[in-house]
Amino acid sequence: MTNLDNPKIIKKYDKSNMLGLIEALPAQCADAKVIGAGFRLPEAFRSSYESVVATGLGGSAIGADLIRSCIADEAGAPLIVNRNYTLPDFVGSRSLVIASSYSGNTEETLSAYKDARRRKANVIAITSGGRLKALAENDNIPVVIIPPGLPPRCALGYSSLTLLMVLSKTGLVNNKSRDIDETIEVLKSIRNQNLGPAVPKAKNFAKQIAAELYKKFPVIYGGYDHTDSVVTRWRGQLSENAKTLSSGHIFPEMNHNEIVGWQNPKEVLKNFVVVILRDSGDHPRNSRRMDITKKILEHGKVKVIEARSSGTGLLARMFSLVYIGDFVSFYLSLLNREDPTPVDRVTYLKEELSKA
Repeated sequence: MTNLDNPKIIKKYDKSNMLGLIEALPAQCADAKVIGAGFRLPEAFRSSYESVVATGLGGSAIGADLIRSCIADEAGAPLIVNRNYTLPDFVGSRSLVIASSYSGNTEETLSAYKDARRRKANVIAITSGGRLKALAENDNIPVVIIPPGLPPRCALGYSSLTLLMVLSKTGLVNNKSRDIDETIEVLKSIRNQNLGPAVPKAKNFAKQIAAELYKKFPVIYGGYDHTDSVVTRWRGQLSENAKTLSSGHIFPEMNHNEIVGWQNPKEVLKNFVVVILRDSGDHPRNSRRMDITKKILEHGKVKVIEARSSGTGLLARMFSLVYIGDFVSFYLSLLNREDPTPVDRVTYLKEELSKA
């Protein structure tokens, strides 16, 4: 197996410095907080809404997913994440729509933006430029401008925390500045002590997980309470960075169906590894379910790994689990001898779609 403690391995496969982008997440979060704080929200948007819809795809959507999970227990209106060309039928003049496209050229998001305008919804755009910025400025729509030049999945701090700051300015949630500050410090700490490349494998949790997932099929489980979106992030990062297919599910629903499926096909299941994402905020019954599920799977000779969150506040805890997954996907890309940055099949799909 490739030696993950050898810096030459990183240099050999990480040709576009994905590691540097992952390591920079705490700094990006700090920058996102500044951008969000500096955004001037028109007074007309400081209102109560019947619904809030964040519309986007890929790296732009996962940021909204994380915020949805984080504020679900306190938001003054339900936050829905839309990943389609059109918006749900309930969207109207009493809705707030956040159109998020990192590049500004995501065709589904542009279509949903126009749909929101037709429905006379209140619209805010988050983008680094492109057609979305041009449309919003032409329509006199508020725009949060974030820095360009990153793979969208590496702009997570911008796509999530600027959104969180905007939502707090509308009055939908309380100010989250202190939560963001804690998140930044937690990410720095676990990067330097537990996850970064300078931390040897013997003490590096992310390297250890990557080694367990090498040549295996990962299955990621989390709790419905708050880590459902983190499961989605893990799967996306494993796909794009490590070029590895994975599966995932959520407690307690997993216990009502999928747990039975861990019986066949027996030869195939030998190549599966389960990662359970655990958080101190998990519902006590879900936590108990995780304990029992682990016993059932291990009894069936399935390898089970537990990843636990760090921090006090919910935002910090969620991002700590995200960060573990980001580093795991990077180290697994090295083991797979893959450059983590290119996503050639996504590029090909977009090129083919542009022809018609």
